Amino acid sequence: MKQLMLGNAAVARGLYEAGCCVVSSYPGTPSTEITEEIAKFDEVYTEWAPNEKVAMEAAFGACLAGKRSFCAMKHVGLNVAADPLYTMSYTGVNAGMVIAVADDAGMHSSQNEQDSRHHAIAAKVPMLEPSDSAESLAFAKLAYELSEQFDTPVLLKMCTRVAHSQSVVDTGERVVPPVKTYEKNIAKYVMMPGNAKRRHPVVEERTAALARWAETASINRVEMGGTKMGIITCSTSYQYVKEVFGDSVSVLKLGMVNPLPVDLIRDFASKVEQLVVVEELDPIIENHCRQLGLIVTGKDKLPMIDEFSQNLIAEKLGGEVHTGSALADAIPPRPPVMCAGCPHRGLFYTLSKNKCTVLGDIGCYTLGAVAPLAAMDMTLCMGASVSAVHGFNKALDDQAGNVVAVIGDSTFMHSGMTGLANIAYNQSNSTVIIVDNSITGMTGHQQNPTTGYTIKGDPAGKIDLEALCRAMGFERVRVVDPYDLKACDAAIKEELAVNAPSVIISRRPCALLKYVKHSAPLTVDTDKCRSCKACMKIGCPAISIRDGKAHVDNTLCVGCGVCEQLCAFGAFQSTKKEG
Repeated sequence: MKQLMLGNAAVARGLYEAGCCVVSSYPGTPSTEITEEIAKFDEVYTEWAPNEKVAMEAAFGACLAGKRSFCAMKHVGLNVAADPLYTMSYTGVNAGMVIAVADDAGMHSSQNEQDSRHHAIAAKVPMLEPSDSAESLAFAKLAYELSEQFDTPVLLKMCTRVAHSQSVVDTGERVVPPVKTYEKNIAKYVMMPGNAKRRHPVVEERTAALARWAETASINRVEMGGTKMGIITCSTSYQYVKEVFGDSVSVLKLGMVNPLPVDLIRDFASKVEQLVVVEELDPIIENHCRQLGLIVTGKDKLPMIDEFSQNLIAEKLGGEVHTGSALADAIPPRPPVMCAGCPHRGLFYTLSKNKCTVLGDIGCYTLGAVAPLAAMDMTLCMGASVSAVHGFNKALDDQAGNVVAVIGDSTFMHSGMTGLANIAYNQSNSTVIIVDNSITGMTGHQQNPTTGYTIKGDPAGKIDLEALCRAMGFERVRVVDPYDLKACDAAIKEELAVNAPSVIISRRPCALLKYVKHSAPLTVDTDKCRSCKACMKIGCPAISIRDGKAHVDNTLCVGCGVCEQLCAFGAFQSTKKEG
């Protein structure tokens, strides 16, 4: 049946049709919807894991048990899971195992523009890269065939444009292969040095076999057109090339980007006058061509940063640029901002007021770095805030002063616990603030081990953060409501003044959660407003200045009352009617 389907949903459909039985992932844009979509099929066990490493190891255990498995993550998540990936390349699999990694060229929701093809090359595992939803479905199914044929995990590389765009797919029926019997094989699966040395030649032989397969594979196809220019491309770049040039150029479209074919590329190059490689981010295909002794145009004309587009390809390679129609009025810039009623706002205001150095982490609370709060000094990677505050304080002999770490509840579960263990074990005078909004907010409200619910909303084990922190060796653990500015201020000042490690849990559910009941919106008594603009210091999108006076948009305001606490003149009042 033909359906219009999101790229990520198409991957999920491909997993379903291929008989995948176990899925374990950690949410990360732009990969998240794959796992959310596959969770809709009751035949597939699906879970959110605490982090990508755990997810990959769980999926490996499932394939070892004899059933096809899958895990998904974004590009920086693959860094976290690299440890098991590189050794799984040596062990191989039992049943098929597929790993989706979604790159984010343009950094729409990421802290770097990493090219995950490097991981495939370094780990010596095959990588498939679809260019639309139909290929996303087909390649997911093919990946299982390759996994079992060549005894290897297979990487399926998505990117933001393919993951989040829609095109037509043909869906099929689910076919579940027989469960593969697990057989004890110490030489294959126990990677101590003696066994690993014997497995490495197997990996090299497999890579050579996969390269031979790539020479004639249908997913690596030649589309001959005009021969003045021949373009080698992959992924969404293929779509841009075809839209700009159509059949006026010849195209070698690569669906397998590791290992790359040799003879196929040489043969294609011999049929065109000019060879061009169009690939986002790093020159991996281009460098491969150069190693083959081919003269090729690539990054000398095309950038190594950001996403490509049709017009970029046209501008750089001589196609027709389409300007489109411009709007009559310029659209004012709209920087990202924490939502109205966001529980993190009161905490960050308090940290800013106390002139704290804030080592932050990955989540929607990273927006605490944005003006006017500007209350974050560092964001590196998941969990780094906790480890970094310990190092910061140790470097200054625990005399750093007003320095704190801020980390979300989901991020703390992901990779904050080991950093906290380091603080407890090596006893730095560090204060860690866990901003617990009872959900994984930034990627779209996924459950995590602190929420008490599974991906399907069923009751689950719920980690008690206070008990966990105490069990890890912290005697000073306290909970505050970030809507209560005085309580936040007192907690921060007291914990920073004590010469001991401490944890503050800033707890209030995300304002966008459906079960959260909001108070009545506030309004401003303009007679009491002195135009001091103190309320503007929290950066709430519901508050603006009109005719010199504060104004509240009652369609946005959730009645959190933070602005009311800031106003020294009582200008903010609830619209709730008495009686």
